[in-house]
Amino acid sequence: MPAHEQKPNAFTWPVRVYYADTDAGGVVYHATYLDFLERCRTEWLRQIGHDQRDLARDHNLVFVVRNINIDYLRPARLDDLLDVGLEVDKLGRSQVVFRQHVRRASPDAPSGWEELVTATVQIVCVDFAKMKSTPIPDWLRAKFETLQ
Repeated sequence: MPAHEQKPNAFTWPVRVYYADTDAGGVVYHATYLDFLERCRTEWLRQIGHDQRDLARDHNLVFVVRNINIDYLRPARLDDLLDVGLEVDKLGRSQVVFRQHVRRASPDAPSGWEELVTATVQIVCVDFAKMKSTPIPDWLRAKFETLQ
């Protein structure tokens, strides 16, 4: 499977693999990748000027995962330095679909990166008090559009 060509405006976050991230064999445990993907989305949100805690407190908004489709292509191992990335694939009224990846630098790969995990993650904007979906506010939507 050829590596997805990421958009120039994609966001990436470096992640080091620690012992706690791995199984007894030193291979990253499959559910840990979900944590890596979540950290990337959280740091992207922070980079565009919004902390999840502040969105909940000041605007009564939270984002919840509705669906994840993940492909495990190659294992990451203890002490690997990974590149976890995202780009906005689709932006709906109250939903965002992210294309995400976990990569490792590889001089043998044509792109210089070895694709380890790819995922499509659908999140929904939710009214925190009612726990019901709500439209993404225009002021926040404008920032999400910068990655489309």
